[in-house]
Amino acid sequence: MIDKTVGSAAEAVADIPDGSMLAVGGFGLCGIPSALIQAMLDAGTTDLEVVSNNCGVDDWGLGLLLAEHRIRKMVSSYVGENKEFARQFLSGELEVELTPQGTLAEKLRAGGAGIPAFFTPAGVGTQIATGGLPRRYAADGSVAVASEPKEVRMFDDAEYVLERSLRPDFALVHAAKGDRHGNLVFHAAAMNFNPLAAMAGRITIAEVEELVEPGELDPGAVHCPGIFVQRVVHAPGVEKRIERRTVAEGSAR
Repeated sequence: MIDKTVGSAAEAVADIPDGSMLAVGGFGLCGIPSALIQAMLDAGTTDLEVVSNNCGVDDWGLGLLLAEHRIRKMVSSYVGENKEFARQFLSGELEVELTPQGTLAEKLRAGGAGIPAFFTPAGVGTQIATGGLPRRYAADGSVAVASEPKEVRMFDDAEYVLERSLRPDFALVHAAKGDRHGNLVFHAAAMNFNPLAAMAGRITIAEVEELVEPGELDPGAVHCPGIFVQRVVHAPGVEKRIERRTVAEGSAR
């Protein structure tokens, strides 16, 4: 079996060209591939189309790439925690394809499964289906680019909208454990979009907190098999941040 480990995050992302489409795992700041995002920032890669649930926050995660204007387009379901994101979108500096969260998840899963498109009830009767949803604004606030109408069909007396699947050029994911063959185990909620992004990417790069030898992982505990992963980077001690820390009044801190 091929040893898929590479020496550093910088080495792992070195061949990602400008203009690439990336799928990036994580939800908020939970389970984001921080080491790989930083490596992308250091590499200077730009003009990126990024598929991710959200775009981090202003000073962490994908927000770091956004602040440097490295992202041309975002395909996301939620963008509310990043003020710079809102500024760039409303000023016409960033294209945004807002997508229902479950639809975004299925776009990635289906892409990884070799399914080019699917029908879903999410978005029927809205601009998701009928078109006209702003994707890019002009500097004067007018809509420069809007979404196109999508096919709608009836199945079992209900309407469904056709959605195309996603096959990004590269995927960046974070796992708690991984072996040299690329088998991955995610910790709790950090599983989120990571296995879906890993499936969809044509080349998937996984940063792992703990690197183990082949055979050490219980096969029944593997969340993402190595068939979907091409590169593994050992990234122990990666900084983790909490997006919103909320405690009850009077609680110990």
